[in-house]
Amino acid sequence: MDRYIGLDVHSASCTAGVLSPKGKKLKSAVLETNGKVLVEFLKTIPGNRHLIIEEGTHSNWLYEILSPHVYEMVVVGVPKNKGQKNDKIDTFGLAEKGRVGSIETRVYKGLGQFAVLSAVSKAYRIVMTDSVRVKNRLKGVFRSRGVPTGGKGVYSQSSKNEWLKTLPKKIRPLAQTHYKELEVLIELRAEAEKEMLGEARKHRIFRILKTVPGMGPRRVAEMLPIVVTPYRFASKRMFWSYCGLGVVMRSSSDWVRAANGSWLRTNTEQTRGLNHNYNHFLKNIFKGAATTVIGQGKEDEPLYQHYLSLLDNGTNPNLAKLTIARQISSITLSMWRKGEEYDPARLKKNK
Repeated sequence: MDRYIGLDVHSASCTAGVLSPKGKKLKSAVLETNGKVLVEFLKTIPGNRHLIIEEGTHSNWLYEILSPHVYEMVVVGVPKNKGQKNDKIDTFGLAEKGRVGSIETRVYKGLGQFAVLSAVSKAYRIVMTDSVRVKNRLKGVFRSRGVPTGGKGVYSQSSKNEWLKTLPKKIRPLAQTHYKELEVLIELRAEAEKEMLGEARKHRIFRILKTVPGMGPRRVAEMLPIVVTPYRFASKRMFWSYCGLGVVMRSSSDWVRAANGSWLRTNTEQTRGLNHNYNHFLKNIFKGAATTVIGQGKEDEPLYQHYLSLLDNGTNPNLAKLTIARQISSITLSMWRKGEEYDPARLKKNK
């Protein structure tokens, strides 16, 4: 006996709705957003419980405390709803999607052994993002006064006094504030990176995957808690789509009549660019790895030689870089599954 439970979560209250396998509304309740209260409510529902909630601020916490008490728990991407909306409608809408199997986007929530690494890598990304923003603001101050700021010299704490002299006195306090922010963030970034790498080194797979060309310790440490396990993806093409490296193809009116009356498939398929629904962090990681491989220009690296051959054949440099990024992601997925370090000789042999 299955029961489909939709849970609409807010900071103070949660609205729950229960459906039978035939879609009959069995129960509706307003509950406090409290782990113990929610668990007790689930225990009152007999049968196989299928719980559906939306992705949001509370979803990680709820998945951790509620998933042991249900047969299945699904976290869905927030849908676009242009019709009537309230908590009860949303709740039974989630339950109905779980009942009929019409969930479009499932959000993976199992962190497993990478729970701590997920937290410290997120802290590192936040500090990195903040430091980039402060750097942009600092450069913006100088540019607003017509001061050229090419390169990274403007960020140096040792030469900040010389840079400040190029500004009018009325503008200097703003630049000084940004310099103070940047100094603190640089220290925090170093601490966050050290903590992230220290946690990543506890995992054997980290030592294996950091041998992938262009990846390095930082990119692997950020990637591990995002992917969690390579077995989430049935093929490399599914992984490409998750990384934003999947090519979208569109076609219409695919079949035409031949002279003998049979149907023939026409060549109407067209490329529409890369997929738009993807993990942005992973795309930055693998495209950054491809940029590193190309920038290093190692003659004995098969991936770099493949890049050069693509250029020789007339491939656009951006598309060639995309191809290398896809290869790096495929190599990473394969090495993770097999638990083997990178071997360039094997890649040459496969070619």
